[in-house]
Amino acid sequence: MNPTTDRIRQKHFEGIIALLLFGLTIPAANWLIGNAGTVCVPEGPCLIPVAPGIMAPSGVLMIGLALVARDIVQRRLGAKAALGAIVVGTALSALLAPQAIVMASAAAFLLSELADFAVYTPLQRKRFVTAVVLSSVVGLVVDSAVFLQLAFGSLDFFAGQVIGKAWMVLLAVPFIHWLRQRDARIGLAPA
Repeated sequence: MNPTTDRIRQKHFEGIIALLLFGLTIPAANWLIGNAGTVCVPEGPCLIPVAPGIMAPSGVLMIGLALVARDIVQRRLGAKAALGAIVVGTALSALLAPQAIVMASAAAFLLSELADFAVYTPLQRKRFVTAVVLSSVVGLVVDSAVFLQLAFGSLDFFAGQVIGKAWMVLLAVPFIHWLRQRDARIGLAPA
């Protein structure tokens, strides 16, 4: 077997796994926000503690993970695949969100993923870990502001949203660092 062919197959396989993970975060976030939390507000979201005294809608965990997964999709499958994933993810978000938050969910998803893409793309070839962290931070701030304003007409949970998503990004950093080191070691270039 040709080592180059093996690396291409590995890159494609890892991209498909990241794409599936990205796609699964969408229904998971929508399910969590309406069904799982330490407190579920009537006619509102289910909440979880993300820091002492700070609560956030439980879907934040999956959105933080989605931002990182989309970056890996782009690294493995390329920018066109990442943009396609954003379009499909936006449609999934609109289809799966509870009726009361369909527009908020779809708009927040689309705008935050595009913001993530815009920051990640120019940085990712030379500074992969930095690109993932910075693009995710931009994406999670955009997602939080857009979603909360459109869904609830309030930014009351903004700090909690940002903190909850940031936890997931921070938890992914060791994996992203390992992935970058492994890619360099085996000669696996980004898409």
